[in-house]
Amino acid sequence: MVSGGTYGTEDIVHGAGYGRAILILLLTPLLWSLPTAFMIGELSSALPFEGGYYAWVRRAMGKFWGFQEAWLSLVASIFDMAIYPTLFVAYLTLMFPWFAEGHRGVMVGLAVVVVCVVLNVPGVRVVSTTSLALFFALSAPFALIVALAPFKFGALANAVTTPTSSTVDIIGGLLIAMWNYMGWDNASTIATEVERPQRTYPRAMLAAVAIVSMSYVLPVAAMWLTGLRASAWETGSWAEIASLVGGPLLRAALVLGGMMSGFGMFNALVMSYSRLPLAMAQDGMLPRAFGKLHPRTRAPWVAIVVCAIGWALCLGLGFERLVTLDILLYGGSLSLEFIALVALRIREPELRRPFRVPGGTLGAVAVGIAPVLLLGFSIMRSQHEQVLGMSSFTFGMILIGAGVLAYALNVAVKPAGWTATGENPQSAA
Repeated sequence: MVSGGTYGTEDIVHGAGYGRAILILLLTPLLWSLPTAFMIGELSSALPFEGGYYAWVRRAMGKFWGFQEAWLSLVASIFDMAIYPTLFVAYLTLMFPWFAEGHRGVMVGLAVVVVCVVLNVPGVRVVSTTSLALFFALSAPFALIVALAPFKFGALANAVTTPTSSTVDIIGGLLIAMWNYMGWDNASTIATEVERPQRTYPRAMLAAVAIVSMSYVLPVAAMWLTGLRASAWETGSWAEIASLVGGPLLRAALVLGGMMSGFGMFNALVMSYSRLPLAMAQDGMLPRAFGKLHPRTRAPWVAIVVCAIGWALCLGLGFERLVTLDILLYGGSLSLEFIALVALRIREPELRRPFRVPGGTLGAVAVGIAPVLLLGFSIMRSQHEQVLGMSSFTFGMILIGAGVLAYALNVAVKPAGWTATGENPQSAA
């Protein structure tokens, strides 16, 4: 849910150069991922409820802010989820350029959405087993690059590569790094479907930060040794890079891995995001239909289908624009989670916390400072990106404001709330 392998890091090198790209890839997990993992480790171990971060914010700050947390996450998911079929198609067209013509790429992206919906209805175990297998398969080509690149020391300094069209600069590279390192809270929404969540989540979060960081840094560092120009990199370039290092077979493996990366990320995140409408329906904040579960697997099939329709609508938008909007909206929901961490420390000091952010209440406050400051870069960039004739920042603010309006309409239509399904174990705020 956080990383689909090293794919998607190419523009970081293009925008920042090798040295600064590696520095970004090393500092981003320390300033962005690790604090988030600490926060999620405490909240997920203390409150392992269906809906995860939505449940935490609702309990800490009430129904209104719980609704806004879910709204921001779901709206961000519309842009986030469109990225992965886009990456799938980008790598597919490297092998079969025919799919780049007309609307064929969008149709392939739509097929990815449909297949992942079908895979998610059978439940968590099928998705997790598929994701684990894909992780090992898509990581293998990068392991070969790390092993083979030192034998090409300095040999690719004058290599002729396909001209790039990337316009990403260093701030764009940083935002792409933040995107590559975000999503730690996504696994929290399925807490009731995980064995021993109080023990499992903190350990998994902290271990994953190290694993993901190394999966990004080592291949980039290995290619730096070859002397290949940083300007030769852009989204999808790993395939051509693999060809330079290991020939056509390694290129084919990278292309297949890139397709598996996009597919695997989308598949896992369908599982995460679909639990938000489910948890809201269980709380009576959405119609009961969203709480309908598959009779055998207990998967929220109605929520999965409705979310998939929204995700499909954004297929075809550009990669960098999707990333900018995704981080802007995700940043709002992440900020609410850090506030919930502090609020629960103050309101419920006796709450059992198997894992705690060190440093008491001051530590709980301090852990959110660096991630929130980093979000300022997304605000800077969003003022220059254009969506529907307006800046991405303006468009994002409209979507954030729409969450307040949606809550008001929800209350106006159902002042006492929708009928709860009664299946959510969380205590109401």
